[in-house]
Amino acid sequence: MKNFSYARPTSIHQAIELAATSDVMILAGGTELLNWARIGIAEPSKLVDITGVAGLEGIEELPNGVVRIGALTKLNDVALHPLIRKSYPVLSTSILKAASAQIRNLATIGGNPLQRVRCPYFRADEPTQCNKRTPRSGCAALHGLNEKHAIFGWTEDCVAVQPSDPAAALAALDALFVTQSKQGGRRIPATTFHTLPSESPTAHNVLQQGEVIAWIELGEAAPKSAYLKIRERESYEFATVSAAVALEMEGPVIQRARIALGSVAMRPWRLVETEGRLAGLRSDSPEIMLAMKAGFADAKPLSMNRYKIQLAQNTAVRAIEMAVQA
Repeated sequence: MKNFSYARPTSIHQAIELAATSDVMILAGGTELLNWARIGIAEPSKLVDITGVAGLEGIEELPNGVVRIGALTKLNDVALHPLIRKSYPVLSTSILKAASAQIRNLATIGGNPLQRVRCPYFRADEPTQCNKRTPRSGCAALHGLNEKHAIFGWTEDCVAVQPSDPAAALAALDALFVTQSKQGGRRIPATTFHTLPSESPTAHNVLQQGEVIAWIELGEAAPKSAYLKIRERESYEFATVSAAVALEMEGPVIQRARIALGSVAMRPWRLVETEGRLAGLRSDSPEIMLAMKAGFADAKPLSMNRYKIQLAQNTAVRAIEMAVQA
């Protein structure tokens, strides 16, 4: 770990000014950044600690019905908030399935989706063939250990997946990341916040240098929603596959469905084709599985992860059943 300078701004404007220069990294909860620095994934010359920035913490329901969550709000505070538990159970559950209670008490809702890929080649103690770690070096996982890797949206440049649990829930809720920057900031859909390898094999998300997540905004309530995470052990493990589902029902009939799969691509993967086919079906219809399979027409398994296609389909169908019962 190389030496670095440290700054702790007290306003968002100070934070933006400090973060706008190159070779700077933002520190919030720090639960990921410390790992990156330890194994040499990131070696910033300056850390900008935004934990003292006012106005970026808390949960507020705005007059237009939008729920705004400050980016520095701790994960557990989001998951256990009465409004989130009642109106957005998919988000609450996704957070409670993430990491450990100790980490959730420190990590932030704005920082968690910024996790980098969990590919063993990317996170090796010594640099290896990985375009995200060493640009233009290739992808060792393409023909290597790829049983946990992507079945959607990959290219030969990168086959890794985005591991954040809350990110999948935010994508299913059509949430927005609201940023601040010298250019004024943006409102970035959660469905396109993370970068696919075809867009950039080296990038993890669309944030630009000096751009800071200020808030996350949720739209209309989704009480009929659920999150299901499949993993090798119940505690402190990343998903092999996960599914976030939000439904709008009229009696037993699905009027609208939103489904985002986690750990199958470099971004939460919305099953758009399946969502369209589910509209108008009864929740107990055998056609639900047919609709689900239609969403996997573009799935491309790697040498060791063909099992993820069936697993992801079953996970999503079970999450639909859970959302109906919510």
